[in-house]
Amino acid sequence: MSKSPKVIIVGAGIAGLTAALELAHHGLNVTVLEKNSYPGGKIRQIDIDGALIDSGPTVFTMRWVFEKLFDDCDENFSSEFELEALDILARHSWGEDYLDLYADNKKSADAIAQFCNPKQAQLFLEFCGTAKKVYESLKKPFIESRRPSMLGMMGSLGIEKSKILWDIGPFSSLWSALEKYFPDPRLHQLFGRYATYCGSSPYLAPATLMLIAQVEMDGVWSIKGGMAKIPEVIATLAQKKGCKFRYDSEVDCLELAGSQISGVHLKSGEFLECDYLIFNGDINALKNHLLGERVSTAIPAKLKQTDSLSAVTWSMKVKSSGFPLVRHNVFFNQPYQSEFSDIFEKQRLPLNPTVYICAQDRNDLALENNQPERLFCLVNAPANGSKKPYNNEEIDQCEQKAFSIMNKYGLQLEDAQITRTTPQDFSMLFPGRGGALYGQATHGWMSSFHRLGSQSQINNLLLAGGSTHPGPGVPMAAMSGRLAAATLMDRLGSTKR
Repeated sequence: MSKSPKVIIVGAGIAGLTAALELAHHGLNVTVLEKNSYPGGKIRQIDIDGALIDSGPTVFTMRWVFEKLFDDCDENFSSEFELEALDILARHSWGEDYLDLYADNKKSADAIAQFCNPKQAQLFLEFCGTAKKVYESLKKPFIESRRPSMLGMMGSLGIEKSKILWDIGPFSSLWSALEKYFPDPRLHQLFGRYATYCGSSPYLAPATLMLIAQVEMDGVWSIKGGMAKIPEVIATLAQKKGCKFRYDSEVDCLELAGSQISGVHLKSGEFLECDYLIFNGDINALKNHLLGERVSTAIPAKLKQTDSLSAVTWSMKVKSSGFPLVRHNVFFNQPYQSEFSDIFEKQRLPLNPTVYICAQDRNDLALENNQPERLFCLVNAPANGSKKPYNNEEIDQCEQKAFSIMNKYGLQLEDAQITRTTPQDFSMLFPGRGGALYGQATHGWMSSFHRLGSQSQINNLLLAGGSTHPGPGVPMAAMSGRLAAATLMDRLGSTKR
């Protein structure tokens, strides 16, 4: 190419960053616009009295996604990050004893045998085998595919792998598919919880989401410096390759000249021209005219989606005692189904929430000397932050319920310094979907095929992020950025410089 086209990426979330790194590596003229003063998007930290607390994604999995990105960009993943593999994936409590799941299936089976009975342990191992087959079957034809269709995926699977999906009941919900593996209601609840990792209800999510269990069993790591280290490193590498980053640069609207994006207007009044634009944000921000009325045509008007879960979160610097926290902890509540009927049907904060706690100064061992530590606590909530601003009383009641559960299960908190984030806050942080943190909910067996791919209905406007294929979560969003970059490079006939 005699003259490299100008590429603007709106949003320095993980998808925008992976696209930026790859395009800069191939010599393209790339500028990333980010309204915040730092990269990361939903990967963010909150500073409480000098303690930086990961207050977005907290679980690092699918390491291979990032290793492949770095290899393809002639970088070394291992030299950039200090990772520690967790032996205990998570500690789960129902108010009495607790159950640990391990990276080693056999250790988990032994723990389940003691917690439940040997029969349940054997059924767990059978479930692990099924989850692994589902993951291996879908990895290439769906997760790594640019824009999968049901017919295309089934054709790629062949008879043997198609039978694996058929046997789990692909048209059934995750909750019903788990029944034969987990007669113990506590384990049924535990493994149903994986649906929430993509912002969905286990009672409505497809059975194929059991593959998330295999993703975790393939490895969960903690990162020195926290999850925010990932966008920090990728942004630095992209910048070294010539990518320009403009922070504190909020986009007001996209300019459409004829049928093409010609540039972006910033809130500051500045106009930046571009030949191609990658939008790393929720597609509903485009559809709902937040970036200009004319560019709403980028998203099909007939596209109907259910918004995923939002959350109420508490980022804390606190002294804790009592319950022996590990890195990842889940305090379950009952009745379980009411949590999801409250959120998705009644559109209200759950009366019986489950509480997730990430103890960021711990791995598999307890802290010593009762020192202040960093905790991030979360309960699921409806994504109605732009429609129903909760009053302080409603949020306070939700907080009292969550903290009473922690106290009831034996966790005492003292001298807490807390920053609270609500669906309304998330709606302002990440506009377009009322604070939904995962784009669309994965409800129904065809929902995954309703996600848009990289190409929008405007020729030079590409899409990336958790609201597009292959879906939400850090590794999936990272892949969406790579897919957008690949789509653009294919169009340009680009080769490595």
